[in-house]
Amino acid sequence: MFPIILRRLALSVPLLVIVSAITFILESFVPGDPARTVLGINATPEQYAALRSAMHLDRPVAVQYWLYLRDLVHGDLGSSLFTGESVLGLIGQRLPVTLALVVGGTVLASLVGIVLGVFSATRGRLSRRLFDIVSLLGSAVPNFWIALLLVAVFAVKFSIFPATGYTPFAQSPGEWANGLILPVISLSIAGVAFISKVTRDAMLSILALDHIRTLRASGIGPVSIVWKHALRGCGLPVVTTIGLMMITFIPGTILIENIFTLPGLGTTVVDATNQHDLPVVQGLTITFTVMVIVVNLLVDVLYSLLNPKVRTE
Repeated sequence: MFPIILRRLALSVPLLVIVSAITFILESFVPGDPARTVLGINATPEQYAALRSAMHLDRPVAVQYWLYLRDLVHGDLGSSLFTGESVLGLIGQRLPVTLALVVGGTVLASLVGIVLGVFSATRGRLSRRLFDIVSLLGSAVPNFWIALLLVAVFAVKFSIFPATGYTPFAQSPGEWANGLILPVISLSIAGVAFISKVTRDAMLSILALDHIRTLRASGIGPVSIVWKHALRGCGLPVVTTIGLMMITFIPGTILIENIFTLPGLGTTVVDATNQHDLPVVQGLTITFTVMVIVVNLLVDVLYSLLNPKVRTE
């Protein structure tokens, strides 16, 4: 298992460099001048030139990126061009919100999706066709539309959950959980549809195998066959789907956070892009990339636990 982890971590280093380089280059083409935005239209030419020099904006893009990599190696992600706040500190403040959404959405989608998939696989054809229709709708409807619908019903009409805002966990765990219910549900709907469909198809294939018939003939109960033996055989495709869904949830939080006004990485990256705040955009891009790498690493570890042959490859 450890060689797999070390190999994946080694491969992640050039990935981080490539992603940061692409982001740096693309951000340089965004219209606008950060120095002019910071100083305003009333600044003197001398002030403007001095600030551009301090921000290294008067140097070629390649030199700017090299200076950024030099600081990054020393653990310095720079500071915001507009607030002067440390990018690392800013990410530390906003990361818990995004992690709560991603982890909560993944857990909810996994639990509901697996249960629905198993239920559909063990019922008749009519229930499977109805399930296919519901699954198709769940994967086709945009999550922002679901979010707006949930806000209109459960926040505006019935006032059960708050429509916007975020309460830190340390301040009030109850209000923290209450404020995340609608965003997590909005984010997880598409994941429920995909995970349940993969679970259903994998379960149908496993239940048709000879060793399952042998277990039935041996008098093993249907509950034990389904949840103990067959579901374990579905592990690899289900884990793969859960990992892919978790990765899609990471950029999906950008839209959800903006709808529910949550102070996470999603709202921060939108504000930083609009302001052309390159250090913040770069720091957030690296953070999102690291999150994807961690998810892939977790999937590899689960693979090795479910299938020992993976450890020897």
